[in-house]
Amino acid sequence: MAAAPGGEHERADARRNRERILCAAARLIEAHGVDGVSMDEVAAEAGVGKGTLYRRFGDRGSLLRALIDEPERAFQEALIRGAPPLGPGADPVERLHAFGGGMIGLLESHARFIRQAESLGGVKRYTHPVYQGYRAHVAMLLGQILGPGPQTEYLTDCLLAPLGAEPFLYQRDVRGMTLDEMRAGWCRLADAIVGGS
Repeated sequence: MAAAPGGEHERADARRNRERILCAAARLIEAHGVDGVSMDEVAAEAGVGKGTLYRRFGDRGSLLRALIDEPERAFQEALIRGAPPLGPGADPVERLHAFGGGMIGLLESHARFIRQAESLGGVKRYTHPVYQGYRAHVAMLLGQILGPGPQTEYLTDCLLAPLGAEPFLYQRDVRGMTLDEMRAGWCRLADAIVGGS
């Protein structure tokens, strides 16, 4: 079957536009902060029309979400197929510690995008497929350590609560905690929950 005329060219153009838009958004946010950047400014910085920007991303929340898609996909891939202790093959407590440390590292560079995307009326944290994947992972590990049941489900939510963008930014920017302090605190919380297993 013959390809549609210009089909591959259009796909390449769409990919280039997407990269230009995301790079422009990241540059502007770095310079002016998330709240100081409009969609119109992103379109102008990227050299694309406003229609192109809105067709591709829809709103600011979707644009911000796109800025973290690739790092989140890489982190998910490491959870599923990566080397231990983050990936399969390690003791579940070690994997739990690695998950918390990895999430804190992800938040270090992307929490401001995540928080803003959640506040702009996009998909909220608890119903987003990425969060649901992380929740399933932690629930699986806790199930291996503690056994299944309602208490394990509740404790899963307790462990994920401090790994949101808002609490992370509060601890880092308001309380002045270092990443090492946050990682150590999260691991201590995990150990308390699993009873020092």
